[in-house]
Amino acid sequence: MRRFPAMVTDPNARPLAPSTPGPVLRILKRCLLVLFGPFQFLFIAFVPLLCAHRPGFRGWYWRLVKRACSRLLWLLSIRVEISEQERAALAEDTGSVIVINHRSHLDGFTLMDAVPDRKWFTFAAKKELFDARLLRTGFKAAGLVEIDRKSGKVAMETLSDAVRSMPDRRSVVLFPEGTRTKSESLGQFKAGAVVVARESGRTIRPIVILDSDRLLPRGRFSPLSGTIRIRALDPFHCDPQASVEEDVARLRGQMMAVFERG
Repeated sequence: MRRFPAMVTDPNARPLAPSTPGPVLRILKRCLLVLFGPFQFLFIAFVPLLCAHRPGFRGWYWRLVKRACSRLLWLLSIRVEISEQERAALAEDTGSVIVINHRSHLDGFTLMDAVPDRKWFTFAAKKELFDARLLRTGFKAAGLVEIDRKSGKVAMETLSDAVRSMPDRRSVVLFPEGTRTKSESLGQFKAGAVVVARESGRTIRPIVILDSDRLLPRGRFSPLSGTIRIRALDPFHCDPQASVEEDVARLRGQMMAVFERG
């Protein structure tokens, strides 16, 4: 199955405007997506129902999902740009909670494409999504973390317990803004990621995503072609002498500095 790797660039240089495919090629790619995309989605969705008990299922399944995300972005003529050093750092990342800002519906696909196979990660999903039998079977088999959002305390306890039980190389991905931000800057951060990191003894690996909202703004169904940039920051260590609110502000400040620099 073909892999469409992320672009590698100098992290300190502003990227040159990438060459974009011609209109005929873009139209052809979109036609292929319309024709074969639903079959790809159904295949990815039903594999956990059929193969969940096979040895090593989650390992090869998540690689399959990553390839599907890369293929989707390629068909959309969307490039993902991340430096070679940052990709290498993510490949070696252990004992972390991944925190990423949320700009558009492209963010999850972009992250799946950018993070190397050697780095294991999963997502948290609200409990309501697990209520449907087919979704529950697939989500649990794939290793998604079920979160009951009716009670903030229960949600944090559930998430912290799940993180503590994860292998050191595996991380859960959290969006500290809670939802896609409507502003041109970062939204206000919720405390959940810091609380989970403190209670599980893990560091935080901040990741800043840039330009995904330019390609797929709110209200737009079909994304534009272009480049989405990923910046993986150094690990963030919570300060046991500081309050949770102070750690949240410090984390947001570090991510904001990278976001504003662009």
